[in-house]
Amino acid sequence: MEERLLEGIAEQAAAMGCGVVDVRLLRVGRSVTLQVFIEKDEGAVTIEDCAAVSRQLSVWLDVENPIAGAYRLEVSSPGLDRPLKREADFQRFVGALAEIELRGLRDGRRRWRGRLLLASPGSVALDVDGVRQEFLLAEILKAKLVPEW
Repeated sequence: MEERLLEGIAEQAAAMGCGVVDVRLLRVGRSVTLQVFIEKDEGAVTIEDCAAVSRQLSVWLDVENPIAGAYRLEVSSPGLDRPLKREADFQRFVGALAEIELRGLRDGRRRWRGRLLLASPGSVALDVDGVRQEFLLAEILKAKLVPEW
């Protein structure tokens, strides 16, 4: 995805008091959807937050026109199974249950689930069934929180 698009989305969301968790540009046939997942430092994201960011983004996207052709814009909360993308995300959720999918296999496994113990520059540690497992951020294909009921 274009850096200009990502930076613009982050700036517009910040103007509305929100941060961007993830941005996805989905193409299915001729249909294009721009999904933007937002968060707030204080409290949960509300429907009003999503609507405000959507309005702000719509104006910016109309003026800047960074996406060729027709598309649909969706703005929402990342949900309980929030993706963990940046080192800061892992640091913020130390103590939470997380699932990590690796780019390759380790000990015959690609998926690991455990409690986030530590997030240090370039790596994270999980407690997986009582055993500490460390992963380089570069090894991680995707990661997310696991809701605990």
